[in-house]
Amino acid sequence: MSGQPAARRTVLKGAALAGVAGLGAAACSTDSKLGHARTPTPTAPVELGAPDEIPVGESKLYREQRVVVTCPAKGEFKAFSAQCTHAGCLLDKVEKNEGHCPCHGSRFDTTTGKAVHGPATVPLPAVPVRVEGGKLIAGPDA
Repeated sequence: MSGQPAARRTVLKGAALAGVAGLGAAACSTDSKLGHARTPTPTAPVELGAPDEIPVGESKLYREQRVVVTCPAKGEFKAFSAQCTHAGCLLDKVEKNEGHCPCHGSRFDTTTGKAVHGPATVPLPAVPVRVEGGKLIAGPDA
């Protein structure tokens, strides 16, 4: 009879561990549209710097402001969140218009925001951007 309670405990422990493992997998799921990013884009306008810091055809990462900006043509700018849509990590670099996420290896086309290498599958959210007073301004009402 002493073997029976031990077997029951083993089954219960196994069920508990399976539940915990399921939670871990859900936390890293690509089903999330924005990963763990609660606010992937600025909630207020942020100043980024001079527009001429971004050569035509290139992109620049503003890590502190969580924004990546590209310049498709002289005087034109597009901006996207720099927060990975898989798990919410900040991109750590941009090389040849490709933003790199250091957490799980996702990569994004910084000219379109599109995910080009997983695990992220959702594009980076667009961020309004404008030039005002010789500075790039990104965020709401930009």
